Amino acid sequence: MRINKFLSHNTKYSRREADELIKNGHVKIRNKIITDLSYQVQPDDKVYLKGRFVHRKNEFTVLVYHKQKGELVTKKDDRGRKTIYDNLSKRYHHFLPIGRLDFTSTGLLLLTDSPEVATILMQSSLERVYYLKIRGSVTPAMEKAMQEGFVAEDASKGGHEKSQITSMTFAPFVEYKIIKNSPTFSRLRVTINEGKNRELRRFFGYFDSEVTDLKRVEFGGISLDTLKEGKHRFLTKGEYHSLHTFLAAQKR
Repeated sequence: MRINKFLSHNTKYSRREADELIKNGHVKIRNKIITDLSYQVQPDDKVYLKGRFVHRKNEFTVLVYHKQKGELVTKKDDRGRKTIYDNLSKRYHHFLPIGRLDFTSTGLLLLTDSPEVATILMQSSLERVYYLKIRGSVTPAMEKAMQEGFVAEDASKGGHEKSQITSMTFAPFVEYKIIKNSPTFSRLRVTINEGKNRELRRFFGYFDSEVTDLKRVEFGGISLDTLKEGKHRFLTKGEYHSLHTFLAAQKR
């Protein structure tokens, strides 16, 4: 594990803050000051930060946050826009988001103090459940794509204007339900098991249909339930148990 990742996982500091601490000579291993940001921490390494021994965390914390429309999932915005961290206590500012929801999307966002857990969950095929509102009808071509998946050579529509991603492969949806289908707008409940960049907006954008509302309500069996917008909660004992079981299986 890289030294900055080790520090962010086991202390209150973010990776960026850890980089500064390393460069300024505040980290010592085997009585030697470590300034190499690429240093890989070994299992038997004893790491000291500002003279204090860094204990390795065996446990982790996960928050469920109900993201509001108009919040960015980032620490800081150069345009001064509101971020999720403006609405969270400072004690959670070192927590990492597990995946993203874009500026206009709402719903369930998981955050954790463990970079390892964040990486495993982001890269997992755990199911994500969304409610969508799109312009126009759900067409037969859309349904076929939801059922079979497809490759879009041009998947830029629906993506961020500065995104470098052009093409995208869409896997079949795990499940979908058309709640309302009309020429003006339609509503759906969809379940996917990937977390690609603006995947659902790009999917429907390919068929010239704009996603006007997107809300995530579930991730890996963890549900938003009645949590109000802008509020957070910890995982329940049952949710932690299921998550530990999943993580143990991934590490085997």
